[in-house]
Amino acid sequence: MRDPYSLLGVKRNAEPDEIKAAWRAKAKTVHPDQNQDDPSATSRFAEIGQAYEVLKDPERRKRYDRAAEMHQTIMQQRNAAREAAERAKVAKANAEKVMEELAKANAQAAHAQAQARSQAQSQAQSQAQPQNQSGPAGETPEDMIERIFGAAAAENAKAQTQAGSGSAQATDEHAEPARSDAGGERPPLPALAIDLIASIVRRFRGTTPTPEKAPDISVDATVTVEDLLKLNSITLKMADDREVRLALEKGMTEGHVARLKGQGLKLTGMKSGDILASIKIARDSRFRVEGFDLHTTLSISLEDAVLGGDASVETPEGSRSISIPAWSGSDQTVRLNGLGLHDDAGGRGDLVVELRVVLWEKPNEKVTDLMRHMRHGLYV
Repeated sequence: MRDPYSLLGVKRNAEPDEIKAAWRAKAKTVHPDQNQDDPSATSRFAEIGQAYEVLKDPERRKRYDRAAEMHQTIMQQRNAAREAAERAKVAKANAEKVMEELAKANAQAAHAQAQARSQAQSQAQSQAQPQNQSGPAGETPEDMIERIFGAAAAENAKAQTQAGSGSAQATDEHAEPARSDAGGERPPLPALAIDLIASIVRRFRGTTPTPEKAPDISVDATVTVEDLLKLNSITLKMADDREVRLALEKGMTEGHVARLKGQGLKLTGMKSGDILASIKIARDSRFRVEGFDLHTTLSISLEDAVLGGDASVETPEGSRSISIPAWSGSDQTVRLNGLGLHDDAGGRGDLVVELRVVLWEKPNEKVTDLMRHMRHGLYV
């Protein structure tokens, strides 16, 4: 089926009433009775009906949105992976080209050094002069780097060479100088070539993109109050039918987002994404969650509200007896410390007992007379 939003002509954030109105309008337009000359009217009418069936059901709509978002994300990441592979291919080709030309330059330098040694033998009184390493047609390594990578790279290579010359000289001071057959110094392999090769390798490694991370997946993790109190593990059902375990921890409550690293999308050539699980607490018949506190309601009689008394209340750890202060209205609470959810500081929230004053099931004549006297100012 095609995109139901496009079929009905509504936006993805459309309200249910808007979706229903759009479906009715489309259904009237493409109804087979109104398009008897169109052989495709029946199939188009059925397709619109299927689109409405998906979008009118909140759960089916949510599953479709999640699957569509995942599909779009996968396609985007695949395109990004292909582009990254192309960039890496170009960078590798450039590096191989530089290495090949440096090998040629080294061969020419060796030839030049051999000629220098020959001249040194024929001219015993003269000392062989160091030969500069160059590429084809007198091209220096800097020229070669500039030709392939640009002027900025050549400047960086030159700066690295100048910065490393001090350390190279310090090393050479402790090393025995090489001698030629004629007794003079052998022209050393220029440190420039070593620094350039190191620079090229570093540039190659920097150009090669690190594996990109697949996008994170956001899901709702519905848990119970008991799950949070016992720190249970729950199972998350993913859109691709995978099941992922989430271990509940202290500090989790309504709205908390737990990150499951590497449990999200898995795409070739990319680092696995994460799962972002938003904690949603299921409705509980006994307790209501507010932060790390649990709230419960306790019904008290009129006489206990006026005179005070003792009552039993249900807590996560069983029944507890509490004292109701005299003259307690329905806007007052009794707080039991340390009986709430596990917080992120190593403790627990509280159990907040909300008092609700209720009357007897059947009218009481004495109470009714008392209230009538109080209303009219006739106190007994």
